[in-house]
Amino acid sequence: MTMQLIDQFNRKVDYIRVSVTDRCDFRCVYCMSEKMTFLSKSAVLSLEEIERVIKVFSELGIKKVRLTGGEPLVRKGIDKLFQSIGKIKALDEITLTTNGSQLQSKAQMLKDSGVERINISLDSLNPFTFKKLTRTGDLNKVLDGIHAAIKVGFKKIKLNTVLMKKLNEEELYDLVDYAIKYYLDISFIEEMPLGETIYDRQSTSVNNNDILLKLKEKYSLSKTDISTGGPAAYFSIKNTQTKVGLISPHSHNFCENCNRVRITCKGELFLCLGHDTKIELMPLIRLNPNNDEPLKEAIINSMAIKPKSHNFNLADEQPSVVRFMSHTGG
Repeated sequence: MTMQLIDQFNRKVDYIRVSVTDRCDFRCVYCMSEKMTFLSKSAVLSLEEIERVIKVFSELGIKKVRLTGGEPLVRKGIDKLFQSIGKIKALDEITLTTNGSQLQSKAQMLKDSGVERINISLDSLNPFTFKKLTRTGDLNKVLDGIHAAIKVGFKKIKLNTVLMKKLNEEELYDLVDYAIKYYLDISFIEEMPLGETIYDRQSTSVNNNDILLKLKEKYSLSKTDISTGGPAAYFSIKNTQTKVGLISPHSHNFCENCNRVRITCKGELFLCLGHDTKIELMPLIRLNPNNDEPLKEAIINSMAIKPKSHNFNLADEQPSVVRFMSHTGG
């Protein structure tokens, strides 16, 4: 009988998000600072160690793994990791969150490795706005990556968008129309108060209640009962194949059915995105190279300290969590 991870609130944890690197070729304003100091190679789990962690979690009942970053596809040797975890029979689903910059060359490898679903961050279709939001990103490269992913035929491609006042909020309809045109889904994510920032998040954050009202002005929406194990509420758009998701950590706390934990590239097990509570897995991995039992024990025991919910609050002068989103994994 396969072990199952059950937290103190009787929630089954069957989904892990694993950051494979803190590095990224973009510097998105809501994710990291313009001048980042990245971790040294020795401070980051090796690809073999990441594979080991995923295998151990799969033996504890994890069915879904999402690889994140930073930008996961900039990690040297990442092809081998995808190919290796694609062979773990206990996993039902391997997914990816990416900024799309490397997809033109990596899409076929991902499909061949068993990845069926990918999330691609796309915050603007205007090259100048895109550059302002990402600081270093090339919109055309990302669009080419999206179309490469469409061509290889993933089961599902979803765009992730963070709308921000006075930056890209006026592109709401353009982004949805783009998703409709190419038979993609799209989710709008309320900006999360993670990491120090140079701007006032309360003045830039767009509430998903307002987004929903605007969407209803143009599109005929129907609430769906779709559940992907994630926090989004999904709406289908009449006469299209597109669904719109709203991920709303502020306006609608989505924690009661939380089924996930996160592992950073440093081997930190975070039980909640909105808390600093963590378990250090790297020492257990490196001190016990041939024995997974200490690692399993730590993971099982961590369920007792998984918080009931996050405590995001845009009104706080300090961010709810000091670490940047790129540290934890997108």
